[in-house]
Amino acid sequence: MYAQNFKTIDNELRKDGGCSTEMDYIEQTSWLLFLKYLEDLESNKEMEAELNGKTYTRILDKKYTWSSWACPKQADGSLDLHMAMTGDDLLEFVEPRDPSKLGLFKYLANFKQTAQSPDTLEYKIGEIFSTIKNKFQSGYVMRTVINAIDGMRFQTSEEQHEMSALYEEKIKNMGNSGRSGGEYYTPRPLIRTMVRLLNPKIGDRIYDGACGSAGFLVEAFNYLKETSNMSVDDMNTLQHDMLFGKELKPLPYVIATMNMILHGVEAPNIMHTDTLSENIMAIQDKDRFDMVLANPPFGAATQSTVQQNFPIKTGETAYLFMQHFIKYLKAGGSAGVVIKNTFLSNDDAIPVRRELLDTCNLYAVLDLPAKVFTAGVKTVVLFFKKGEPTKRIWYYQLNLDRNLGKTNPLNEKDLADFVECFNGFKETENSWFINMADLDQETLDLSAQNPNKTDKVVYRDPKDIIEEIEQLDKERAEIITEIKELV
Repeated sequence: MYAQNFKTIDNELRKDGGCSTEMDYIEQTSWLLFLKYLEDLESNKEMEAELNGKTYTRILDKKYTWSSWACPKQADGSLDLHMAMTGDDLLEFVEPRDPSKLGLFKYLANFKQTAQSPDTLEYKIGEIFSTIKNKFQSGYVMRTVINAIDGMRFQTSEEQHEMSALYEEKIKNMGNSGRSGGEYYTPRPLIRTMVRLLNPKIGDRIYDGACGSAGFLVEAFNYLKETSNMSVDDMNTLQHDMLFGKELKPLPYVIATMNMILHGVEAPNIMHTDTLSENIMAIQDKDRFDMVLANPPFGAATQSTVQQNFPIKTGETAYLFMQHFIKYLKAGGSAGVVIKNTFLSNDDAIPVRRELLDTCNLYAVLDLPAKVFTAGVKTVVLFFKKGEPTKRIWYYQLNLDRNLGKTNPLNEKDLADFVECFNGFKETENSWFINMADLDQETLDLSAQNPNKTDKVVYRDPKDIIEEIEQLDKERAEIITEIKELV
């Protein structure tokens, strides 16, 4: 239904000098989609109020509603070409050249100051338009994009389902566009598997302190809708009191908010904040969560001022996030966290590993192959429960008979044997146990070394090697092109 609309939008954005990457395309699509969603939401609320003999007061002043500035209509429902702005007039309305004038972006950004609290839709409006920029350089391209978005509706579950699927595809494209985009994208088959294995229930407070595009929160929402026979009260609880996220960077914050909205969460509980700026020693019981699902960033050098918020000082971002997640879990709470595999063995991670093993039961480790993520970094998934120390760990090494990449990504079939073995923690040629008593107590090295692997050398088919070389050459060429575009 809407695939052509999205195709038109991308084709037009490629013509605009202000948009040059997949990240630009999704950013500009997102803020316009959000305003169209807001128009449809307010129209529905107005209609519901009228049916109940009440009056609904719209959030936005009439001048700044979608039906006034973006797509004014004639009586027959067609676009009023005399009233619809385009070209320089449209750009001037969105962001006037005179900074003293109140344009669309500045008007919407002001809601951040006037909103009653951060969990309101008004605050979300203000936060979004305080953090992103209009990158359109052509008001004519913007007009065509607006017209395409105006053809979309958010009113039925079928419409929302299709739009959310198309938006997820855009997020996936962004994730495949290079390191910068891949930073915010975790493969959905992996997320869905983690959610299913942790099995959240209605009433559980679920948290991702580095939510990126909100993949974990969206999939938790979908899982609960599909597996729970929900009452009206249950749905209200799921909408408002269960899913919580934080994101530092402006673009993923907007994408996360829009992604959750398109999947049916009216006012997502996502904060635009630096998670690591919080002093975890000050966390109280009321702040804690039943479940943590996350793939925190890793590798970035963290400032010493931020490290002061943590009992274990480290410059590795992922190790700070691990401390954050452990502290934020309730006693008895469960977590699934994706992390670089060097966490299991690096000397600088020893204190954090010790904290994890002493305070939580690290009951399972999934060892993932390279290229699950576009950057090619080897990762593991840690499954743990807070409240009792680790005594024995079950490992599963995901060994695939093919090479992963952009055109050959991880799928749920790849994870089927892992899921089957996880339920019962079976020992197979790909899975095994280690006992804490057998570890070197000084290093606590948790390296995933499969004792069931044979020493027999298996030679690869030359055709597979050639295909992998060609794929790597193609990905290298794409990265070089991206770098040239940025320069």
